Amino acid sequence: MSHLPHGLTAAARARLRSEHTPEAIQSRLSAGMRHSYLRDFIYGAIDGTVTTFAVVAGVVGADLPHGIVIILGLGNLFADGFSMAVSNYLGTRAEHQIRSRTRRTEEMHIRAIPEGEREEIRQLFAGKGFTGEQLDMVVDVITADPKRWVDTMLTEEHGLALEGVSPWRAGLMTFIAFVLVGFIPLLPYVFDLVASGAFGSAAFEWSAAMTGAAFFIVGAIKSPFVDESWWRSGLETLLVGGVAAALAFGIGAALQGLA
Repeated sequence: MSHLPHGLTAAARARLRSEHTPEAIQSRLSAGMRHSYLRDFIYGAIDGTVTTFAVVAGVVGADLPHGIVIILGLGNLFADGFSMAVSNYLGTRAEHQIRSRTRRTEEMHIRAIPEGEREEIRQLFAGKGFTGEQLDMVVDVITADPKRWVDTMLTEEHGLALEGVSPWRAGLMTFIAFVLVGFIPLLPYVFDLVASGAFGSAAFEWSAAMTGAAFFIVGAIKSPFVDESWWRSGLETLLVGGVAAALAFGIGAALQGLA
């Protein structure tokens, strides 16, 4: 009988057992793999906030008018957001193309030199500790089905996942996160324009504070998915974004005389 970690509560133990009954396992596996787009959201949100605040910090460091912040910030927000989304789309699509090409190559190898491909399966599983009759049985079972044979070669020999995320969904999630979260550093300046100088000279301080909050919240959001405390994940993201913002502000201040 297997033992669960002592740190789990009674309720957590009961939930884990209910999730690992034969019926629950069959239902979960038959539903197929569910892809997460959290990486794309975090990628877009952090990059959008960093690059937009970098524009704000650079313009303020160069002591340029507030209107320039809005013009450059919005231009950067949508242009860079689209660029990041397209890059993510193309990168994800390239992964699909590599997987398809590798599958076709393995299918051709199996048709051309089946014994050589059987030997590859044998050596792969021998490296996992299978020997004798067990090894022979594993090789026979895998190579009896061409699809299973190719799938095994993809995962075991090439280290590729059998399925991947949707390229257009990954790109769209990146763009949405980039624009929505990346707009936060501009909010004080937009409100200042609409409200006729409500923030005044304090607009940058408000932008910095709201940007810091955005970094922290984005980091905290990802914490449940990476098994890390919310405050540690938030502080890590805040630190990374803060360094980028400080660099942008420093460069803008250093080049102030050229503006």
